[in-house]
Amino acid sequence: MFNRKYFNRVAGSSGAPAPPLISLLSLAFVFASSGILAQQPADDFEEIVVVANRIAVPLKQIAASVTVVDSTDIEANGNFSLADILRQTPAIAVTSNGGAGSLSSIRIRGEEGFRTLTLYNGLKLSDPSGPQVATSVEHILSNGIDRVEILRGPQGLSYGADAGGIINISSAASNPGLGAGIDVQSGSRGTHQLGTTISAIGEQLKFSLAAAQLETDGYNAKSSDTVLRDDDGYENTSVNARLAYQLSDQFQMEFVYRQAEGETEYDGCYSGFTPVNNCLSIYDQQASRIALNYTGEALSHSLGYSRTDTDRDDLAEGISAFDSSGELNRWEYVGSASNLPGFDLIFGIDLEEEVNGQLSRNNKGYYIEYLSDFADSLFLSAGVRRDENDDFGEHDSSRISIAYLRNIAGADLKFKTSYGTGFRAPSLYEIDYNTGPFAFPPASFTSLTEEKSEGLEYGIEYLGRQGLRLEVVFFDQQVEDAIYFDLAGFSGYLQDTGTSTSRGSEFITEYAINEQLSLSGNITLNDTERPNGLKRLRRPERLANIGMRYTSADDRLHLNAFYRRSEESIDEIFGSPVKLDDFSVLDINASYQLSEAIQVFARVENASNEEYQEIFGFFAPDRASYIGFRVNF
Repeated sequence: MFNRKYFNRVAGSSGAPAPPLISLLSLAFVFASSGILAQQPADDFEEIVVVANRIAVPLKQIAASVTVVDSTDIEANGNFSLADILRQTPAIAVTSNGGAGSLSSIRIRGEEGFRTLTLYNGLKLSDPSGPQVATSVEHILSNGIDRVEILRGPQGLSYGADAGGIINISSAASNPGLGAGIDVQSGSRGTHQLGTTISAIGEQLKFSLAAAQLETDGYNAKSSDTVLRDDDGYENTSVNARLAYQLSDQFQMEFVYRQAEGETEYDGCYSGFTPVNNCLSIYDQQASRIALNYTGEALSHSLGYSRTDTDRDDLAEGISAFDSSGELNRWEYVGSASNLPGFDLIFGIDLEEEVNGQLSRNNKGYYIEYLSDFADSLFLSAGVRRDENDDFGEHDSSRISIAYLRNIAGADLKFKTSYGTGFRAPSLYEIDYNTGPFAFPPASFTSLTEEKSEGLEYGIEYLGRQGLRLEVVFFDQQVEDAIYFDLAGFSGYLQDTGTSTSRGSEFITEYAINEQLSLSGNITLNDTERPNGLKRLRRPERLANIGMRYTSADDRLHLNAFYRRSEESIDEIFGSPVKLDDFSVLDINASYQLSEAIQVFARVENASNEEYQEIFGFFAPDRASYIGFRVNF
C-alpha cells in the first residue's frame, strides 16, 4: 500500500534537502500555522456537499478528500474555461494542446482525464464518441456555474466512478423572484464573450437559464507549424437550463438541458496521407435529464432518465476526414433511508447504454452504502457496488471510510482515512480500433481487458473560525493493467501488464489575515510509475498554487492574484521520453462595483509572459489581457 520510503523522503526525514519550491512554500504553511492558537472553532465543517454520497451530507462527516469551488472563487479567477479555474485547486494538473478549445485533460492525482467522471446538474457528460468515454472539458465554459465539488481519488462508489474522482458542477443559483444578468468581455487575440443568465424562483417553480458565446482568433499553437503559421481560433456556444416544479410537499419534477457547440482550429491532421496544418474540429453535444424526486421524513427516492448525444467532425483542408457520434442513455434510481437506529442507508440502481457509431453495450450497477449516525464525533461509511458489463462481466467495488472530530484548544480537527476501488472497461473505440484495419502488431495482437483501480488516503484537517484552514493528505493510488495508445509505433492501444502507481501528498492552507486580505495555497507532491519503472507521462512531480485576495473596506474593489508552479514533468515522442521545462504562471484579476447592479473588471493572464509547454510540441498561451463588465437586474 502506502510507500514508506516515499513518505520519509517527502517528509524530510531522509535528511535530503527539500526542493527550493517546497522550501519556499513551506514558509506559507508555517506562517499560517502560527495563528492557530488565536483562532476559534469554525462552522465550515457544517458545509453541505453531495458529491461524496449522492445525498446532502455535512463536510465534517466525509472522510474522502473534497474541494469546493463556489461562485466567489469562479468570479475571482475570472477565466473563460472551467478547466483553467480548476488548475488552482489541489492535486489537479491540466494539459492542453494549445489555447481555448484545444484538446484538454484534467488529471486528478495523476490519473487520466477519462478516469474522472464529470456531472453537470446531475447530467453525466461522458462522451462515448471519442477514443475513451471521457468528458470534453475544453468545451465547458465557466459562465453560469455556481458551484463545483471535486472528489479526489477512487471514492465514487455510488457513481461507478474510476480512479480519478468526480467533478460535480451546479449551475447558477437564483434568488427569490426574477433575476437576470449580462457578462461582456473582450481582449487579446481577438477574444469576445457574451454571457447571459435568467432566473426565477417561487414557491413551486425554480428556473435558471445560462447562455454564453465565446469567440477568439487564438494563436499558432503547434511548434512544428513553421510554414502556414496560422492562428488557431475557437468558437463556443453553450446553453444550460434547469427547471424544478414542486408537485406537492413531497414530490418534485426536475428537468435539465445542456447544449455545447464548439469549433476548434488546430494543426497536425492528415489530408489522405499528407500531414497538414489547416484543420477544424466541430463538436456538438446535447444532453437532457428528467427526474421525479420524493422527499419524506425518513425516506427519499429519485428516479431519473438522461440522454447525451454527441457528434464530432474533423476536417482537413475543409474536407471531412473523420466523423463520429456517440450516445449515453441512462436510467438511474437513488434512494436513502434516514432515522434508522444509529445509521443511514443509501442505495441505488443504474442502467446505462453506451453507443459509439454502430457499436453499443450495456452496464448495470447496484450499490448500497452505510453511513453511521450514532455519534457526534465519529463517522463511518462502508459500501459495496456490483457492475454487470455486457463485454467484461461482473465486477465488485467497495469503499470504507472513517472520520473522527476533536475540539482541541478551541480548534476543530478532523482525522480521516478512506479506501476505495473501481474498474474501467475498455471503451468501444479502443476495442474496435485494435480489431480494425488501421491497427497492426503489437496492438492488433492485444486483447484488451478491464482496468482495476484502488486507492488509500489518510490525513488531518484543521479549521478555525477566523478563516484559518490547514489540511494534509497522503494518498496511494494504483491502476492495474492501464490502457494507453502506442506513441512509439502508433500500432493501436496497448496495455501495461502490472500496476501503475501515483503516490504522494497534498498540503492545503487558507488564512484570512483580516477582513480585507486573505491568502491560500496548496502543494501536491506526486511520484508516478508505470510497471516498467518509467515515470507516467504529463504528471508533474510537484504542483503548487498561491492565491491572494484583497477586498476594500467598502466592498467595492476586489483584487485577486493567482500564482501556479509546475515542476518535473515529462512527455514522449516516438517512444522516447522528453523532459518538459518547469514553469510558473501568474494571473491577476481586478473588479470594481460601480453600483449595486454594475461591475467592471480587468484581467491579465500569464502576466510574466512565461514561455512553456504542457504537451511537447504545443505552445501554451502567452500574456493576455481582458476587460469587461457585468450587469445584474
